[in-house]
Amino acid sequence: MGSVAEARNSLFVRDLGLSDRVVYRPIETREEKDQLYLMRYRAYRRNELIPASEAERYGDHYDDAPNALTFGVHIDGELCSSIRLHLLTSEQRMSYTAELFSDVLHPRLDQGETFIDPARFVADPEKARRFPELPYLTLRLAYMACEHFNVDTGLALVRAGHQRFYRQVFLYETIAEPRQFPNALVEVGLMASDFRARHDQVLARFPIMRSSAFERRKLFLRRGERQSSPRGVVTSFDRASTVPGT
Repeated sequence: MGSVAEARNSLFVRDLGLSDRVVYRPIETREEKDQLYLMRYRAYRRNELIPASEAERYGDHYDDAPNALTFGVHIDGELCSSIRLHLLTSEQRMSYTAELFSDVLHPRLDQGETFIDPARFVADPEKARRFPELPYLTLRLAYMACEHFNVDTGLALVRAGHQRFYRQVFLYETIAEPRQFPNALVEVGLMASDFRARHDQVLARFPIMRSSAFERRKLFLRRGERQSSPRGVVTSFDRASTVPGT
């Protein structure tokens, strides 16, 4: 077992001293959503992933799904990246992944398997160049969600050129070949990892993925369950307690 000190010393945050500068915050207000949709549009257009739009915003109806939580990753107070997380269960099946790969996932959901489905991973192009650690810092939210909700499997919709990253970091395997993503100009394959079987191995290789139960509770309490104001639910990995799971 390691400590948060190990996470601070991880290669992916050590060089730029980001451990004291990163904050995770749920995206909930109209202003926050507009900023996110603008960032998505600019980033996706830059990479030629979506068609042009006069509104210059990119969102979808799954942003408001009851089983979805969307987070922003802030460095020095600026929104740098974001990810939307869906908890998929036999009762809650709302996500683009469950729609696009329904033939693959619905039989497993019928059998009681549970998933965390990360979607709409996006990074501001300029900040992505400044902070190459952003993919690790952002996808850490998905890893924490797997642990908090005690799911069986982590999912990922991944373009062919990015699958190597998911194999190396989260030990994912491709379980379905690429299909055309709705309202986009790209095909994505479906990858998955047995969370419990791979957990210790992932943490040993990438200790930045460690977290405390306190940090996870702060992040994943829904708005109506919080005792304080929504803006009080702000947490960074540097504030996690020293022993994972405490």
